Amino acid sequence: MSLHIYFEDSQGKYRVNYALKILVRRAIEAALSFEGVTDPSEVSVTFTDNDGIRAINREYREIDAPTDVLSFPLFETCGGTKQLGDIVLSLEKCAAQAEEFGHSFERECAFLTVHSTLHLLGYDHVNGEEEEQDMRQRQTAIVEKMGLGVQKETV
Repeated sequence: MSLHIYFEDSQGKYRVNYALKILVRRAIEAALSFEGVTDPSEVSVTFTDNDGIRAINREYREIDAPTDVLSFPLFETCGGTKQLGDIVLSLEKCAAQAEEFGHSFERECAFLTVHSTLHLLGYDHVNGEEEEQDMRQRQTAIVEKMGLGVQKETV
């Protein structure tokens, strides 16, 4: 599978280094592999903070509050490449949730990236308890395959 990720850092609170980008890439690849996606794919990942994600959440979802991750699926193909969509990840929320749930910042970032990637593939946990449980099981299996283990989960 060929995967191209466009990274953007629109915050200044957390260092976006090579290790973080590789972690996010591994999480996206793990989710795509788990779901059997073999086509060349593209994803955009924006790192932001709580203020940034709150503004996006307010504009696109009419929810005036910060959240951990937002997903904007495209479901388009251009020149044989699946343009999956955009992931917006609040590193500030990621750090807070890692502390709250008692696991590492890296595990939380990977979990949220997997969660968002599943949204880009069409999964949605807000359509009912059955779909939420299915998505949660997939996330758990993918993060475990990454070797990051599952402790407490976020939604």
